[in-house]
Amino acid sequence: MTDNITAGSPASDTRFPGDGYLGDPAVRAEWDNRYADRRQLWSGRPNGALVAEVAGLTPGRVLDVGCGEGADAVWLARGGWDVTALDVSGVALERAAGHARDAGVAIRWVHAALTEAALPPACFELVSAQYPVLLRTPEAAAERALLAAVAPGGVLLLVHHAGMDTRQAHDSGFDPADYVWPAMVADLLTDDWKVEVNEQRPRVAPEGGAGAHHTDDLVLRARRLR
Repeated sequence: MTDNITAGSPASDTRFPGDGYLGDPAVRAEWDNRYADRRQLWSGRPNGALVAEVAGLTPGRVLDVGCGEGADAVWLARGGWDVTALDVSGVALERAAGHARDAGVAIRWVHAALTEAALPPACFELVSAQYPVLLRTPEAAAERALLAAVAPGGVLLLVHHAGMDTRQAHDSGFDPADYVWPAMVADLLTDDWKVEVNEQRPRVAPEGGAGAHHTDDLVLRARRLR
C-alpha cells in the first residue's frame, strides 16, 4: 500500500514503483507492460454506468477498484467524494496521479491487488469496480473483499462487459472461468443486502480507449443494509 488509507495524502506526494506493492509481482508486471506499451490505454473519461448510478448518491468515502489511469477517480473527487483508488499497475497509478494533480484534487492511491490491500473493513459508502480484472479463487476471496469494504448503508457498484463470462477459452490465454463476474458476487449476497439493480443494458461508452467495442454492460448495484 502506497499511502496510509486513514490519513490520506495529496496526489503530488505519490510514489508507486518500488517495494510498496502488495500482490503478485507477475500480475503487476503484466499490467505495467500493458500500460507502458501505449501513452494512454483508456479514454480518459468516466465510465457511463458509474456516472448514471452515482447520480443521486450523497458523496462520501469511495473505493475505486482497478482505477487504471484515474478517470473515474478524478471525476468522483470533483464531485465531492473522498476517493481511495486501487490498482496493481504502478505505471497506471503514476498517470492517474498526474491527472489528479492537473485537476487539483487529492486522492489516496493504493498500489495493491484488492485481496492483498488490507483495506479497513466496512469503510466505504461506495465501492466501485468498473470492468475489474479479478481472479477467481476457491474461497471467493475477491468477491468477499468487495463486499467487506462496503459500509452499512453503502453501495457496491460492479459493472462488467456483457457476454465475456460466457465466452469459450481460447488460444490467447483468456478463460472466463478464471475471473470474477457480477453473477458470482450476486450469489454471495445475503439478507444483509438489497439488490437495487441487476441487469444487462446498452453501454454508454466513452469514445476511444481499449474496450470501446463492447456494446452492453452487466450492472450490479447492491446496498448493504447492516
